[in-house]
Amino acid sequence: MAYNPRDYFYQKAKEENYAARSAFKLEEIDQRFKIVRSGYQVLDLGAAPGSWSQYASKVVGPKGRVLGIDLQAIKITLPNARFIQEDMRKADLAKIMADVGVAPPFDLVLSDMAPKTTGIRVTDQARSLELCELALETAEKYLKVGGHFVAKLFHSEDFEKYRETLRERFEKVEVLRPKSTRKESKEIFLIGIRYCGLKAGKE
Repeated sequence: MAYNPRDYFYQKAKEENYAARSAFKLEEIDQRFKIVRSGYQVLDLGAAPGSWSQYASKVVGPKGRVLGIDLQAIKITLPNARFIQEDMRKADLAKIMADVGVAPPFDLVLSDMAPKTTGIRVTDQARSLELCELALETAEKYLKVGGHFVAKLFHSEDFEKYRETLRERFEKVEVLRPKSTRKESKEIFLIGIRYCGLKAGKE
């Protein structure tokens, strides 16, 4: 959290012992759409430094499980969570889940994945979309019917296309730019409510 120490959410994250201020983005999404519940199994993609997993771990409680995956090492320890350092584009998720004793399907798939930014807007947007598509592909394999999905996207011309793709698979799709998002950020969050698989006629 190497940011402006006067930042309100930075300070709040330190006070509440979160690894990053981004925890409050997921908290706001959950408060609005009720996507995390006690006993849930949660798959957290792009989990480092671990603040989303921390929030999810707290809400799902001792009967729930959280599996976090990221290219970077996740240094926090949570009693009901396991963390794997792996590239999602190459990961054998079935083997990873078997190795750590987490059995799908999941009640919630989260993706806070973001590309290493180049400063070239179109390139960064395209890479962000690729990660969102990967997250959805993963959700389609491991999310239970009725489960929920959250993905972070760098806003671009592809936003509507991706939202429509989600609408073909979820009963409802919401969009939110949380209050804790930095003013200069182009990120936006899409929330798929109640997964129902690809709807008839959309194949």
